[in-house]
Amino acid sequence: MASEKRTDKAVALRYTPGREQAPRVMAAGKGKLAEKIIQIAKEHNIHIHNDPDLVEMLSQLQPDQEIPPELYKVVAEILVFVYSLNGKKMSR
Repeated sequence: MASEKRTDKAVALRYTPGREQAPRVMAAGKGKLAEKIIQIAKEHNIHIHNDPDLVEMLSQLQPDQEIPPELYKVVAEILVFVYSLNGKKMSR
């Protein structure tokens, strides 16, 4: 997940249903690092979601840290959208 239009900050999340209780921050950065995160996402056909406010909140977390419960709903909505793009179903 990253801000594609405003590349001053970007955050990459990982979530493996059934193996993780919540999505985790895998990378976060600003400036050139944000651009690199977005570049890698594009190279691997990973969905890039533009939400500067969410990126701001997520960028305050440490690498490998689970997202806090107050962000579950908004991140879940994004994950449902991404899974629908990929034609996959999320397991509960």
